[in-house]
Amino acid sequence: MDHPVTGGAPQEGPAAPFYVSQGPEIELFEAAYARGLPVLLKGPTGCGKTRFVSHMAWRLGRPLTTVACHDDLTGNDLVGRYLLMNGQTQWMDGPLTRAVREGAIAYLDEIVEARKDVVVVIHPLADHRRILPVDRLTTELPAPPEFMLVVSFNPGYQSAAKDLKQSTRQRFVAIQLGYPSPDLEIEILRGETGVAVEMARALVQIGAAVRAMVPEGLEEGASPRTLVSAAGLILSGIDPVAACRAAIAHPITDDPDLEAAISQVIEAHFPG
Repeated sequence: MDHPVTGGAPQEGPAAPFYVSQGPEIELFEAAYARGLPVLLKGPTGCGKTRFVSHMAWRLGRPLTTVACHDDLTGNDLVGRYLLMNGQTQWMDGPLTRAVREGAIAYLDEIVEARKDVVVVIHPLADHRRILPVDRLTTELPAPPEFMLVVSFNPGYQSAAKDLKQSTRQRFVAIQLGYPSPDLEIEILRGETGVAVEMARALVQIGAAVRAMVPEGLEEGASPRTLVSAAGLILSGIDPVAACRAAIAHPITDDPDLEAAISQVIEAHFPG
């Protein structure tokens, strides 16, 4: 059943997380929320998936529960477990259970990193049932209309061992996010850091040149996140070449040849 979008950003409370739209992702997210549909965010590292979810939670006026998925994350970690407290056994809700009870947006970041039983847990929440089975309490929690499930993953890191099955994928509305256009990336850098437009343009050009190295063996290109970090270091008084090496070249590769190639790109934009 449809439920209304909350009518835009809340009038009180913290300011909106800074986000510049790349396309129709805001409208798609709001439509999915209104229809009670879960959302799958796809995109490379640092392209803004987590920031986008934070921004949308603010726009919709809903609390946000974020879980960073990893190899050791289990279904019980999400749902909850009995714990011994003060000599007594007490039930403790997990973050997903709390999000369902509160009608929050539950965001599972990098879902493919979690164990398979996590995917089993979210299946009933991600289809027409919209329920969370809590086996240890022998109950099922119906998700209220305000609840929304959002998951993300990086298609660039897919492998046979770590991928989403079609039975999972097709439960979601997928929103593809990528690297922004140069003009948009300049706007993002200026909005995030306040860096001068000339410096923002130079950083964006470096980012584009580094991304062009991916076919040459670089695992992944320089994300907007790395450019924001470089801008922040520069604004703190760090030499631009040193800042870009620290924020861009060194984090994204350990290959000495690729590091040298990236350093040449950086030095070409900041000669002398």
